[in-house]
Amino acid sequence: MANLMIVGADHLGNITEKLLNCGVTNIIHMDGRKDNMTKRNIPSYVDVIFVMTDYINHNLAKVIKQKAKSQEVPTYFVKRSWCSIFQAIQQCEVLTKK
Repeated sequence: MANLMIVGADHLGNITEKLLNCGVTNIIHMDGRKDNMTKRNIPSYVDVIFVMTDYINHNLAKVIKQKAKSQEVPTYFVKRSWCSIFQAIQQCEVLTKK
């Protein structure tokens, strides 16, 4: 079971329920709208990060990528569509372990 952080997108809609059905136990969501989001740290308990590329500014995406790399947290860049998210889940070793 995994703790997932999603960065980007104002609302997740039914994506939350689908992720929980795929074995994600905890979802942390940062919408990425405010400039001060770049100052927030990635919680130590996060196992994997999904960055919604169609709903995030470039600076925040860059900062999240750097922070995730320094903490050795796998990061996947996805669109806000279930098809794109599901492809990332299938590639992610953390989420495919059951």
